[in-house]
Amino acid sequence: MSIHAEELKKQFPILQQEINGHPLVYLDSAASSQKPTVVIEALKHYYEWDNANVHRGVHTLGSRATDAYENAREKVARFIGAARREEIIFTRGTTTSLNLVASSYGAANVGEGDEIVITPMEHHSNLIPWQQLALKKKAVLKYIPLQPDGHIDLADAEKTITSKTKIVATAYVSNVLGVVNPIKELAAIAHRNGAVMVVDGAQSTPHMKVDVQELDVDFYAFSGHKMCAPTGIGVLYGKKQLLEAMEPIGY
Repeated sequence: MSIHAEELKKQFPILQQEINGHPLVYLDSAASSQKPTVVIEALKHYYEWDNANVHRGVHTLGSRATDAYENAREKVARFIGAARREEIIFTRGTTTSLNLVASSYGAANVGEGDEIVITPMEHHSNLIPWQQLALKKKAVLKYIPLQPDGHIDLADAEKTITSKTKIVATAYVSNVLGVVNPIKELAAIAHRNGAVMVVDGAQSTPHMKVDVQELDVDFYAFSGHKMCAPTGIGVLYGKKQLLEAMEPIGY
């Protein structure tokens, strides 16, 4: 069933205002989406009725907050096709999720002379963590070259990813170019070479069906604020066996 644009607009309170004498037209949703009434009301209801620490108490409010938290984890797992809810880690956003992987998994599994492979199209969130990890570990940071139209050629990926590669990290969809990368094929190349596949899903998750098991990625990160959720909410998906082997860090 299609929804008329005006009816959809009514679901977003912030769009009911005028700026400089004109109705607000918001064109920056790729950076951060506005929040519909249903999300705002859910937040209001929580703070008015269920506000308590999660996993910290057995009183009524604590139990309700914990149930809501774990139900959200279950829904996110289903939304991205994770095998189990324990593979969903809540974070502050995509940047925190990617830093967590670099600081925990990367720090433990990347050594001197090893390779980390990314692309020139990465957002800073998926660039700086790997630059810093490579610097600290004296590893080699490599880039899969781009074609003139901005796409990745899998033949170039085959040449760039080698047996020395420990991590391949790339965006599913570029925030600048709009390119949709062949994640499933890149993951297969990474795995053939003994590397793990890390995906920045900040731009893809709001717009595409995502199935992390079908893609066979090892880590997948995205933010809520780009898909109508509150600011400061993010997700890190990780395969259970990898998450269980990671050292805890102070995030």
